[in-house]
Amino acid sequence: MSAPEAVPYRPRSIPLPRRFTARVAVSCAHVLATLPPGRIRAVLGLLRRGARPATLAEAGRARQTVLAVSLAAGGSRGCLPRSLATVLLCRLHGQWPVWCVGVRTRPPFAAHAWVEAEGELVGENVPASYFQRFFAVE
Repeated sequence: MSAPEAVPYRPRSIPLPRRFTARVAVSCAHVLATLPPGRIRAVLGLLRRGARPATLAEAGRARQTVLAVSLAAGGSRGCLPRSLATVLLCRLHGQWPVWCVGVRTRPPFAAHAWVEAEGELVGENVPASYFQRFFAVE
């Protein structure tokens, strides 16, 4: 039996111009998520050029915006599109958080993608040691 999930889907809580930008980022993230990991890493490596590092607040705001406009990104299996949409939305505003891919260090084993800013996990509610990073686009 599975537990019900509360997904923070509230698109009307985001102003219309930002909502439109977020939906563009989410759409691009879903396309990127279909690519092999090496290709995703290469594309993000190109996109990050010229961007300044995102602060924890900026990355957190981008993540909350993505969660507000996308049901798929808010689900338990939405880590890849959620993290990609977050970095893409930040990039549209001239910022770049660190995009990371790795695994949980504690059972059950599972792959995960997340975003970091200022050396901290953005919106994950777990300690940094909970994940083992395989690679990152800084």
